[in-house]
Amino acid sequence: MSSWKNLLLRIGDKSPEYGVSSDHKDHIDTCFGALRRELDHSQTDVLEFLLTCAEHLPHKIPLYGTLIGLINLENEDFGKQLVEKTKTMFQDALDTGNCNGVRVLMRLLTVMMCSKVLQPSSLVAVFETFLSSAATTVDEEKGNPLWQPCADFYITCILSCLPWGGAELTEQVPEDIDRVMVAVESYLSIRKHTTDTGLSFFENDDENGEGLNDKDFLEDLWDRIQVLSLNGWKVESVPRPHLSFEAQLVAGKSHEFGPISCPSLPKPPSVPSGVSTGKQKHEAELKYPQRIHRLNIFPPSKHEDIQPIDRFVMEEYLLDVLLFFNGCRKECASFMVGLPVSFRYEYLMAETIFSQLLMLPQPPFRPVYYTLVIIDLCKALPGAFPAVVAGAVRTLFERIADLDMECRTRLILWFSHHLSNFQFIWPWEEWAYVLDLPKWAPQRVFVQEVLEREVRLSYWDKVKQSIENAPRLEELLPPKSGPNFSFGSEDGKESNEHALSGKLNSMVKGKSPVREIISWIDESVFPNNGLEVTLRVIVQTLLNIGSKSFTHLITVLERYAQVFVKVCPDEDRQVMLIAEVSSFWKSNTQMTAIAIDRMMGYRLVSNLAIVRWVFSAENIEQFHTSDRPWEILRNAVSKTHNRISDLRKEILTIKKNISSAEEAAMEAKAELYAAESKLTLVDGEPVLGDNPVRLNRLKSHAEKTKEDVVTLTESLQSKEALLARAIEENEALFILLYKSFSNVLTERLPEGTRTLHELKSAQVDVMAVDAEEPPSMELDDENQRSQNSQSNGEKKGVVGEKEQWCITTLGYVKAFSRQYAAEIWPYVEKLDAEVLTEETPYLFRAAVYTGLRRPIHEA
Repeated sequence: MSSWKNLLLRIGDKSPEYGVSSDHKDHIDTCFGALRRELDHSQTDVLEFLLTCAEHLPHKIPLYGTLIGLINLENEDFGKQLVEKTKTMFQDALDTGNCNGVRVLMRLLTVMMCSKVLQPSSLVAVFETFLSSAATTVDEEKGNPLWQPCADFYITCILSCLPWGGAELTEQVPEDIDRVMVAVESYLSIRKHTTDTGLSFFENDDENGEGLNDKDFLEDLWDRIQVLSLNGWKVESVPRPHLSFEAQLVAGKSHEFGPISCPSLPKPPSVPSGVSTGKQKHEAELKYPQRIHRLNIFPPSKHEDIQPIDRFVMEEYLLDVLLFFNGCRKECASFMVGLPVSFRYEYLMAETIFSQLLMLPQPPFRPVYYTLVIIDLCKALPGAFPAVVAGAVRTLFERIADLDMECRTRLILWFSHHLSNFQFIWPWEEWAYVLDLPKWAPQRVFVQEVLEREVRLSYWDKVKQSIENAPRLEELLPPKSGPNFSFGSEDGKESNEHALSGKLNSMVKGKSPVREIISWIDESVFPNNGLEVTLRVIVQTLLNIGSKSFTHLITVLERYAQVFVKVCPDEDRQVMLIAEVSSFWKSNTQMTAIAIDRMMGYRLVSNLAIVRWVFSAENIEQFHTSDRPWEILRNAVSKTHNRISDLRKEILTIKKNISSAEEAAMEAKAELYAAESKLTLVDGEPVLGDNPVRLNRLKSHAEKTKEDVVTLTESLQSKEALLARAIEENEALFILLYKSFSNVLTERLPEGTRTLHELKSAQVDVMAVDAEEPPSMELDDENQRSQNSQSNGEKKGVVGEKEQWCITTLGYVKAFSRQYAAEIWPYVEKLDAEVLTEETPYLFRAAVYTGLRRPIHEA
């Protein structure tokens, strides 16, 4: 990479490019000198790379803005071109709904205004365009209030710029900024207060209506900006390097930005109803999501050195780094620990990362990304960050009973993965008391599931060794034994089933053709032994052959798929097949999940069969004590969803290819026509038509391009047919899933119960009582042990088993509804008619409505 590019990338960092100096002014001088030399012959390259750096390293925008200002002093044309290019990018981001692009470019515009590159009036004009669009959107008569998320986003963009340029705007255009602030306040008075219902990290927050009285994110930001305004716009976390060059920059020419336009939004539903408005509101929230839902893990005392506005700015920095360094975990961690602030922020960094990891309905990136970043941060800050992470784990563990089920699952997966990178070291003795709790207690289940996941990532003996300080916890480890093969020689039995299994085993090892095995089943096994024995022998034997490894399993399923299809051709038999798989791998949850998932992938079992099996009596009894049935159900729903997503992507690609192929065919046809119409001289006489050799080549090309269009069109029709089938399967899946949930909850939920609090109070097994004070969040000494650690054997009240079963199952109802809301909304009318009727328990309907973010009063 060119030296000037390195200087641009590393400006503000401690890096070899800048020697020992860490002063921003020195960095800017050095970088400006290199860019000045480069501008003479690579102005376009410098402009594009500078904008790319500003886009992908937003926390350095004040430095880049100052550089742009210095270049603009000597090269006004460069400044003008950069402003024009920024405007083009800004309008494109608006038109495509690129929220991050809009937000970052707004910050760049603000900083360019501070560096005298952009006229303050131009920035105010952008603000006013956003304000006008936002006010129109929430107007009941002129706009569409269902798209308030878009309007809120515009106002958030305005307010989030002010820490970077509020002082300059107040100094240069005080009346204009006052007008903007009044307009923002006016907007806040007419918009609807938003809540996090359905997206809360903790169940009781949803039920208590947390957010109804508290300020929402935009209202909270407005409060922080007002305090900032009263404090003279002083922000410790925002560097202001342009002030060091103010005497020079004041002579620069400020450019106009020109008008921008906000994209038009959909009109309200022509026939308003709870369903039609709910669908559109869901679409708006997907397109303009709230960037962060704060997860307050630590007590306020851990953040007392950070001012409210600095917290917001730091969250912006951290989220930007996570966004733009997704896939570069080491660079991400490096930038996160080196942000341009003078105060410590480990606790805030941990809360921000956990808020993203646990964000609902989905984290912005795959959870493993956050896992890797946390690991690298622990290595980068070994004396501080591991203790902070441990404190966060302890605090979340204390509240695990109230944590949303989806968040709980992610926390289990993250924690087990995290420990596997640190030799599984954890003070398990602190949690040994969970063995004294009932098997359904959330804390006990959490420890059990973490240990089970650790075994997957390592091996049983290693995990057992890691809990040697709490040997009693071995009781929560999964069984060490392997597959549960019913026809092994070691049991000493020689029944007819043993003989049949041995025969099949010999045929497989002898590489008998599949058709020969099927004939043997048809002629010798099934007629003499019936379905149940046949299925058990075939499935157990083939699974045993494939039990050595994952690869062996895949080979067996691929090679003998027709055998499985022959034995289990319908849904009822597929349920029996899944039950046999579960029995064979009853000591290994991971292999059970993998085998069933692969069978669904090869269409040996349907998603409906999996749902039926999950809701069988044996599994229902595990709903509150094990993740085993839920993991298999999650996999089935996810795979169904992914099939539809993949088909939609393929159809989109084929449509683009058809468009290109049709253009190519038209060009080839036009070229052939022109050649055929051309007059050429042959033996001195004019003849219609080009050279015969060229004509033949053009005809061949025209025919080929025409065939390409036909082939692609046929492929499109095929994919569209598959998509239609997949959508039908998806509808049937969700209808069956919710009917199954409704049936089991109707049987178990106490009549008339309308809140989880009532459910929890229905029966409480009091192990010991300490009700005077709520649990303290304070964390003491270097071990970060929770003040209310229960390692001394004190126990809280434990919810009764039946009640905990209901709470867990309702939690999963909400989790599935929320995660697959986009797929469920098209079937909401059918769900309302067939499942969510008044005869079903209120709490079940409320869980579905909360997950879909429908108004709870409609339930």
